[in-house]
Amino acid sequence: MTRFKQSACTSIMVGKKASMDGSTFIARNEDRVLAIEPKRFIVQPAVSNRDETYVSLYNKLTVKLPENGMRYTATPSGDQSKGPNEEDGFNEANVGESATESVYANDRVLAYDPYVKNGLAEDSMTNLVLPYIHSAREGVEYLGKLIAKYGSAEGNGVQFNDQNEVWYMEIATGHHWVAVRIPDDCYAVAANQIAIEKINFEDSDNYMWSDGIEEFVNLHGLNPDNDQWNFRHIFGTNTQFDHHYNTPRVWFAQRYFNPVNAADQTPESADMPFIRKPERKIAVEDIQYLLRSHYNETKYDPLGDGTEHDRKVYRAISLSRTAQSHILQMRNSVDPKHAAVQWIEMGIPSFNAYVPFFANADDTDASYRELPEKMDLKSAFWLNEALAMVVESHYSDFNQADLDFQKNLGEWCYRKIEEVDEHAKNLEGKQLTTYLTGQNHEIASHCNAKAKELLFDLITQGTELSNLTFKMDPNL
Repeated sequence: MTRFKQSACTSIMVGKKASMDGSTFIARNEDRVLAIEPKRFIVQPAVSNRDETYVSLYNKLTVKLPENGMRYTATPSGDQSKGPNEEDGFNEANVGESATESVYANDRVLAYDPYVKNGLAEDSMTNLVLPYIHSAREGVEYLGKLIAKYGSAEGNGVQFNDQNEVWYMEIATGHHWVAVRIPDDCYAVAANQIAIEKINFEDSDNYMWSDGIEEFVNLHGLNPDNDQWNFRHIFGTNTQFDHHYNTPRVWFAQRYFNPVNAADQTPESADMPFIRKPERKIAVEDIQYLLRSHYNETKYDPLGDGTEHDRKVYRAISLSRTAQSHILQMRNSVDPKHAAVQWIEMGIPSFNAYVPFFANADDTDASYRELPEKMDLKSAFWLNEALAMVVESHYSDFNQADLDFQKNLGEWCYRKIEEVDEHAKNLEGKQLTTYLTGQNHEIASHCNAKAKELLFDLITQGTELSNLTFKMDPNL
């Protein structure tokens, strides 16, 4: 297994008492190997009385599918030759899943429980789990049973949320994993490194684990500690690669949420806690800020004015190869029938807007659902890729206009969500789903129009910034 799999992401989880409005959140930047990997946003319909076997195009994993499955949203790759890679979404039961955060186990544990070549991999993790679960806890249990039966092809971290709980599961080896319930008043950030720490095997309400994991560790003498059972210490890594690729992202996020308590941490700190209580309540725009971030206002910012060494020494959160970013918000302030909101950003998060979509829908807008092979501004993915490239090409000149665009569109989205909520509370069943689907189309249309407006304005301004511009000296 190579160091870089198909994706290498950054995940953020927030409990309902840690959030400003009582929502639970799971969120992630989907970072791919390729500079551009086009993505779609779709609704997969519910199925019943099905007789079908799933075969992964990526590694030939073969699974007999359940007869019945719920409707769910997803963000699959345009290129399906390496599997569906549906990544994230909400199902009809208001359960969210984000899969996956690539994690890496150490050589010691993999020697005794290697990955299974045709086991469960990232490409299949959403479509084989999300249609069949009714709570975040059940998501861990269901996925755990699949790992027990088929094994895992790689190391992965998977997030689940519902109205009450947020769970994070780390699959480290071919058959062993643990999961932790993020406390209601806490948040957690994961960045391509095994993050979960101590496991309390007496507390099955807040922890879950693979069968036989304690015996596995004892049998092979894998615990380096004398007085604790720390999953990160036993299964994880602590390398130079981690200190430059992984831990700096966690450092920046904890520095943002805990500016006082995290003040002594450095980008290369190897012992940062996984779960923390924030020093203030967390809003959706805080999560957006972090997913867009690149060590802003520090000497490590690749777009800043630090030395060449400082600007390149650490891997940022937002990357040019981010295919899409998502925030799955399960609200507690409105009726569950319209409480699930999936915020989606296509392309590079630093430069584009997060667009909210109500999950109780039976279709998505054509600009998100359809994906031309080559650039076409009718496509939300290609439109946002084009906007990002133009903004970055003259970053110092265009950054403020882009920030204003993101801020103004964010304000509009907040107002739109409130307006839709007010009308939706009087609707039920199919009528409600049809209404929310229509509102999603309106949201997509408005946000696309604003993105095009900015893009065209910046292109016009950019012509004045060309090095080929020439003004005659009036004294000649």
